[in-house]
Amino acid sequence: MLVNEAITYHKLRVIGQDGEQLGELSLSSALAKAEEADLDLVLVADNPTNPVAKIMDFGKYLFEQKKYKKEAKKNQKVQELKEVQLKLTTDEHDLSFKRRNACKWLDDGNKVKVAIRFRGREMTYIDQGIEVMRKFSESCADSCVIEKAPKLEGRNMYMFLAPKKTK
Repeated sequence: MLVNEAITYHKLRVIGQDGEQLGELSLSSALAKAEEADLDLVLVADNPTNPVAKIMDFGKYLFEQKKYKKEAKKNQKVQELKEVQLKLTTDEHDLSFKRRNACKWLDDGNKVKVAIRFRGREMTYIDQGIEVMRKFSESCADSCVIEKAPKLEGRNMYMFLAPKKTK
C-alpha cells in the first residue's frame, strides 16, 4: 500500500476519515488535507483510471489488519488425515478398537484414510477387501460419509471417510 509521498498519481478521489467523499483532488491538496487532520493519505484502490485514497491513521490501520488476521488464524480449524490399517484377517476385537478410534477422529472433524495391504496370494481376494471396507464404513455410518470409495492401487486398497456436516 502506498502512503503519503509514495503516491504517484496527480489526481485522486479522496475519502475523508469519517467516510465522507471529498471529491477528486490533486495530490498536493489531498496531502495538505491529511496533514491538516494529522493523519496519513493511503492509496486504497490502485486503479490507474480512478485511483482512490483515504485519509486515515496508517499505523492504526496496520494494527487492525494484523489483529484481524491473527483472530482469523486462531478461529481456523486445521483438518488432519488419520489412517487406519486393516487386513483381510483382522479379528473382530481389533476391528472394533480401530472402528472406535476412527469414529472418534471423525467426530473431532478429521478425515480418515482406511487402508488394506494385500500380501502374497491375498491379491486373489480383492472382493473380500471391498467387503471389509464396506462393513467398516457402515459401522461408522452415523459419523461419516464415504468421500472416496474403495480403490485398488497396486497391492493397496484405500478408502477415504469424511466427517458428516453438522448444522
